[in-house]
Amino acid sequence: MSKTIDLIQPDRDQDAVAIHLVNEDGFETWSKTLTGGQRAALAGQKFTGKGYQVGIVPDGDDWFAVGGVANPDELSSWCLAKLAEDLPEGTYRLAPKEGGIADPGPAMHGWLTAQYRFTKYKDDPKATGPRVLLTKQVKAIEPLIAEAEAVMLVMRMVDTPAEDMGPAAIEAECEALVKAHGAKMETIKGDALEQGYPMVHAVGRAAARHHAPRLMHLTWGKEGNPVIAVVGKGVSFDSGGLDVKSAVGMKLMKKDMGGSAHAIALAGLIMGGNLPVRLHLLVPAVENAISGNAFRPGDVLQTRKGLTVEIGNTDAEGRLILGDALTRASEEKPELIIDFATLTGAARIALGPDLPAMMTRRDETAADLIAAGKAHDDEPWRLPLPEAYREYLASDIADMNNAQSNPYAGASVAGLFLDKFVGEGIDWAHFDTFGWRPYAKPGRPKGGAAYGLRASWHMLRARYGPK
Repeated sequence: MSKTIDLIQPDRDQDAVAIHLVNEDGFETWSKTLTGGQRAALAGQKFTGKGYQVGIVPDGDDWFAVGGVANPDELSSWCLAKLAEDLPEGTYRLAPKEGGIADPGPAMHGWLTAQYRFTKYKDDPKATGPRVLLTKQVKAIEPLIAEAEAVMLVMRMVDTPAEDMGPAAIEAECEALVKAHGAKMETIKGDALEQGYPMVHAVGRAAARHHAPRLMHLTWGKEGNPVIAVVGKGVSFDSGGLDVKSAVGMKLMKKDMGGSAHAIALAGLIMGGNLPVRLHLLVPAVENAISGNAFRPGDVLQTRKGLTVEIGNTDAEGRLILGDALTRASEEKPELIIDFATLTGAARIALGPDLPAMMTRRDETAADLIAAGKAHDDEPWRLPLPEAYREYLASDIADMNNAQSNPYAGASVAGLFLDKFVGEGIDWAHFDTFGWRPYAKPGRPKGGAAYGLRASWHMLRARYGPK
């Protein structure tokens, strides 16, 4: 993919191909402004104004493009994405509308993400040069590009196989943030985790030495600013441990570090946007491998919080490493903790791949995240944290079990497990996100995907940014 920064440029009246936007209801009226030959050209392309349709219209020695959208006067993130995927290399601007100059606004996001390609291991045979979009909203370009690049960082990290996106590579992504934003970071690795982060150590200790477990703790921002913490599950590959997954269940487990990718991306947005907060980013990174020293079903683990956890299932490992990280985050007494994790299949069964499950302690935080998500085409769906289900995690020999023995409300029960490790009274939001798109949509290719990232970022901007 061409550099993202080149794909949106200020409109200084340079030469560009016009893009006209129409919908099915307005297509017939709009087409009356065309010549007979132009209408015939669109008819030959079966263009009717339906959403995501793309047409090429001859105009003398030149041409213009036309795109089908739901509402030409109210663009979403994805309205121009199909155009960005299908149009030839070149520079484009939206055609003027009656009453003023049209501008792409929120649709610039999809224009950028539509041109993402994962080519680390294979060249794209269909690759074309960049499609550049012009905008008069010059001040919006930089933050919009930063947001799209954060989304594409998640996509790239999740798309990368586990051998090349192990704990050390996740640490390298954190190190890149440190260098880019002048942050500080402490990393604890291997057996050194056993004292302060015993669950992170237990889950990751069976991995090969070059995939040794670690916990990254990045700090940024002025002391005295509101403290917020972002936590991400970084299981670089999940075999299921001794409760081994099936081949089908293991196939996509390179994406089990998707929570860490979301957290790293959100931290980058916070620092890049110079949000006036004191940020703590905590990323526990492990491989849940199988070896002679793997933790076992029936083991009882110590935790940073002092609770004991009986292991009912070694495949419920993400909540274990998050438990220690959430405990550490809570020690900073933050106003807010947001965590991201590819945590449960139950969330996918309930909501499918497109809606991230979200759990919060406070109604107002849920409302703020949902409103921000709706406004930026990244809507989360709130699931409850029912007090009555805490008993599902009871253990006969420890303070709690990491897995329930019944099939009910698995996403919420996992959330209740995490809740035990978040400090009392702290505002907390938990995203159980799939981190993967099983089928392509315009601007959203099959593969790694960010869900809840934009909702979180815009909620934080609204809560902590300039008023």
